[in-house]
Amino acid sequence: MINNIFALLFLASFAIPHIAPKTFPLLSVLSLAVPFLILIHVIFIIYWWIIGVKKQFLLSALCIALAVLFSYFPYKFSSKKVVSGDDLAVMSYNVRMFNRYNWIDTKDVPGKINDFVKKADPDILSVQEYYVIDGFKIDYPYKYTVLDEKKHNTGQAIFSKFRIINKGSLGFKNSNNNAIFIDVIKGADTIRIYNIHLETTGIKPSDELIGEEESKRLIGRISKSFVKQQDQVEKIRTHKNNCTYKVIITGDFNNTAYSWAYHHIKGDMKDSFLEAGEGFGGTYNFHKYPLRIDFILVDKKFNVNQFTNFDEGFSDHLPIMARISH
Repeated sequence: MINNIFALLFLASFAIPHIAPKTFPLLSVLSLAVPFLILIHVIFIIYWWIIGVKKQFLLSALCIALAVLFSYFPYKFSSKKVVSGDDLAVMSYNVRMFNRYNWIDTKDVPGKINDFVKKADPDILSVQEYYVIDGFKIDYPYKYTVLDEKKHNTGQAIFSKFRIINKGSLGFKNSNNNAIFIDVIKGADTIRIYNIHLETTGIKPSDELIGEEESKRLIGRISKSFVKQQDQVEKIRTHKNNCTYKVIITGDFNNTAYSWAYHHIKGDMKDSFLEAGEGFGGTYNFHKYPLRIDFILVDKKFNVNQFTNFDEGFSDHLPIMARISH
């Protein structure tokens, strides 16, 4: 019976990308649990195999087969690395205000992040939860920052080694989050790069789901966030569809690859992790649960040569970088 319930929940998750959060907010929350549901079915397969119950074994085996077939399986067993002399290195990093409120017990977090960026040496750096610190700067020839005074001068920034010929901010309504973009010249190409930060879910690494009431409050909070994300995603899609250049979308989606938000932003673009990444690809530190909520999506005309999840502990998010060419 329990196996059947988990199978139904997993099958229901396939509907999430196609049902808008405003239509069924509670279903959208299920997107966060998909990796857990897959793990449960792996455990069921082992259990039913050991005790020899073929019917239930086949049910969970079918769920895993569907996960693999539709790229739902959260773990990638092989990576890709192509050496290209003319590739473009793009990094996305939510720096959590450079540890402004000392969430992390580490000295000089801004300096350590700056040293990391210099070593990784991305051509394009998209930063979420950027914060201006007197006397501190990330040294790039070109940059575009948009800060929210109501949010203590925190916002987003894009740093570029290439000349910026156009830039702008989408300005999400009734939100502290935002999406910004730049157009850069690389060789004979003009490329648009978006840095998006969708509505925050309110999930924190310190959250503990102890009782029923606490769980209900958290689920309600997440549902409201996903409903707000729908408006934000629709604004991004409209803006992107009016662009005639090749597009790269980076940022913190505050949602997973199983969500309506991800599905509608991605469209026919390539997910650089799925193209060249390895492992769980988790980007948010939540009790070792593999939450992949930061993405680099690229135009289908690009080739993804390499993708890296960096294991840096200077924020509640991990930085990611893709190397692409065409």
